[in-house]
Amino acid sequence: MEKGMSGKHAIQLSQAEIREQRLNLLYKILPILSVLLLIGLWLYASRGYNPKVGSGFPTPAAVWDRTVRLFTAPVKKRSLIMHALVSLRRIGIALAFDWTFGIVFGIIIGWYAKPRAFFSPMFDAFRAVPPLAWIPLITLWFGIGEFPKILIVIFGSLASIVVNVKAGLSTVDRMYLDVGTVFNASPMQTLIKIAIPSSLDAIFAGVRTSTSAAWMVVLAAEMLGADAGVGFLISRGMDSIDMPLVLTGMIAIGIVGAILAILTQLVERLICPWTRKSK
Repeated sequence: MEKGMSGKHAIQLSQAEIREQRLNLLYKILPILSVLLLIGLWLYASRGYNPKVGSGFPTPAAVWDRTVRLFTAPVKKRSLIMHALVSLRRIGIALAFDWTFGIVFGIIIGWYAKPRAFFSPMFDAFRAVPPLAWIPLITLWFGIGEFPKILIVIFGSLASIVVNVKAGLSTVDRMYLDVGTVFNASPMQTLIKIAIPSSLDAIFAGVRTSTSAAWMVVLAAEMLGADAGVGFLISRGMDSIDMPLVLTGMIAIGIVGAILAILTQLVERLICPWTRKSK
């Protein structure tokens, strides 16, 4: 009887394992099917493309040829990779400021009641302004040089990091704070050793959001006035009715954005390993 029960239990376990393996296989196949569906839709949409007059939606072959030509005949003496690096440099400078100032400022208004009461109305008004709305104002004040573009990215991506840090500090579990009280921790010790570590998930959510916002805003800034960058390539393609160049820039945006998302997620998992099970 016991042997029969144990054998039945073993069969049940093996069936559960088989189902899990099938699900894992399905999760691996679905992204491939998604890419194939996207390519199929692309081929269908580009059926009427005429490369001579530039009408219609470009075919994958036309976009590939244009991408190759960006390396053999660079635009403004820069290849596609060089234009992407220019955009990434602008983002890197802006995010270095955003993460430094934004995390510190978010901690201050999220943890201390008086600064929160003083700064919250001003900050709420600041973040209510859409990121792209800063472009004409900053361009009017500072022109179309390199500094205005970086400043536009700073203004466009700062709010997201501050909001997430503030929310993380404001919602720390009271039980954790009580532990600090039991061990006679000072307010600063409670902040550094309990509140901030407990808020790392929210802080990294702000890092991811600000990175995405910075990538979006820098492209818009480059399209309005620049001589390098992925946004400039798209603008150049639109002005010259070079649709394969426009699509090349859009694909580059997607690839670089995906790489940035993967990198931030890897850093988060290294610093916050407990997030692996929840994602």
